[in-house]
Amino acid sequence: MNNPFSLNTFQLYAMVGLRVLTGWYFLYEGIIKLIHPGWSAFGFLMSTEGVFSGFFHSLAGNSTSLDVTNFLNVWGLIAIGVGLITGTLARIASLAGALLVFLYYLAHPPTIAAQLMPGSEQALWVDKNLIFTLLLLVLYAIPTSQVIGLDRLIFNKSNTHGR
Repeated sequence: MNNPFSLNTFQLYAMVGLRVLTGWYFLYEGIIKLIHPGWSAFGFLMSTEGVFSGFFHSLAGNSTSLDVTNFLNVWGLIAIGVGLITGTLARIASLAGALLVFLYYLAHPPTIAAQLMPGSEQALWVDKNLIFTLLLLVLYAIPTSQVIGLDRLIFNKSNTHGR
């Protein structure tokens, strides 16, 4: 097994495990939204506050942009999940996922005002979306799918067809 990252076996499998579990989280979130036909990002977008609230409110304020946002959110989550699980175009999936969850973070940043009702999923300035953003950037930086994943077949530079 070619391992261009100088990872030992434990590190490689730990990174692959992170990639696959993160992919499952995204896939599950997308499928749940898909199978609930009444799901919409409207409530999430309209409840935003802060610097970027105008942008997020504008996405919810127009039925066409809301439909596009809903479609991209559901199918983006599914595509990111499949890409990470199977290791197919996993670097693209990692970047797309990082962008998506960073947008979630910007929509609802865990600021001091948000701490009036603290929960287990956020701390001041840090929440699961910021952690997922960094995790996905690490998965981008260490593309294990080129060792264990379909990207190995897609991007195999040593494949000389019959050599």
